[in-house]
Amino acid sequence: MANHVVISTVGAAPPHSTPGRTWQQSVEAMAAFWEMKLSQVWPDQPDLVVLPEMCDRYSDYTPEQMLEFCSARGDQLLDLFRRAAREHNCYLAYPSLRCLNDGTRRNSFTMIGRDGQVVGTYDKNHVVVGETSESGVLCGLDAPLIECDFGTVGAAICFDLNFDELRLRYKAAQPDLILFSSMYHGGMMQAYWAYSCRAHFVSAIGFPGLRSGIISPTGNEIATTTIYQDFVTATVNLDSCLAHLDFNREKLKALKERYGRDVTVADPDLLGSVLISSETNEATALEMAREFEIELLDDYMARSLAHRADCLLQL
Repeated sequence: MANHVVISTVGAAPPHSTPGRTWQQSVEAMAAFWEMKLSQVWPDQPDLVVLPEMCDRYSDYTPEQMLEFCSARGDQLLDLFRRAAREHNCYLAYPSLRCLNDGTRRNSFTMIGRDGQVVGTYDKNHVVVGETSESGVLCGLDAPLIECDFGTVGAAICFDLNFDELRLRYKAAQPDLILFSSMYHGGMMQAYWAYSCRAHFVSAIGFPGLRSGIISPTGNEIATTTIYQDFVTATVNLDSCLAHLDFNREKLKALKERYGRDVTVADPDLLGSVLISSETNEATALEMAREFEIELLDDYMARSLAHRADCLLQL
């Protein structure tokens, strides 16, 4: 059944620090910065807001200054975002340097629920060498799916996007959304992750001049920030599934004839696969596909591999 989710991404570049401020004054200035940035998306009444990697740091801080700032910050920024999520009835993805009770540190992504409570945390699996050597940041080990009322969410942070190990874990887990908070864009890797994981992909990039956006499971851009605005909001339909065109063309035609405007069959061109989305409460996209015996993309690929195995036996 149609599952429309309003998503805002805020790709704001971190501000520069102001000399002469105390650490606490710097924390308060960062809080004011994010209150201003978030005010841009509240009129859209988003279900989910995504922020960039280590969003509450100053761009010109040395590693030593960042650690001093985090010591003064404590949970003040987390509490700010918890209040914002509760007041605006949305989920909010807050990436930050997280200091654990055992004295170790992680480059983390914290998901805050509509009630202001933390509902999940992801620690960057693939930290760059400098994060550890300069700031003592250790790598995460897990790739949890975070449960939200609209579906499941997986997370990746910056350098993570380069590694197949993490991508394949999400491919197997089949999240509805992958959220990518970063200072690096990733280029074609964003679309590749979306298609490979059969998931909508949301990026929030905190590096000046790099765009953030939302990508469909076929790797198509749904929405993007611009050179003029570092935020964008779009509505996505998470009730969707992928099918290859092979052996399905007549079935897809019959599906469209049966459901009309209540189904969307989006062809991204060149890929050979289409995205089926339900726009009705009468049936889910998967139920529609089953009704017309439309073979899903993963099933078709599995059948093709089995066919190849049979062929090899004949050599």
